[in-house]
Amino acid sequence: MLRNESSKGISAMDISETMTSSGGGKATDAANGGTLQKRSMRIAGHRTSLALEQEFWAGLEKIANARNLSLPMLIASIDTERAQRAPDASLASAVRVFVLENRL
Repeated sequence: MLRNESSKGISAMDISETMTSSGGGKATDAANGGTLQKRSMRIAGHRTSLALEQEFWAGLEKIANARNLSLPMLIASIDTERAQRAPDASLASAVRVFVLENRL
């Protein structure tokens, strides 16, 4: 379970989000035909991009709203947990698993 973001040393200044679609260069997942949507954000002072299918973004936003967290704060928490549990796992994979385990 995720803890309050202040207990993880994450401040609002460390996290910002720029929602950008990958535009005309959208990647397609061959397994399910889903289109990936890429969003960029700053987590703990580092700029990163995350490409997920729209269904995962929608699920993630729903969970963030239910927990009264911004999307970048929730993703930062998932990233912190991922780094502790499975440092070799990708952030995108960790987010997908999180959404499936916590779907509302």
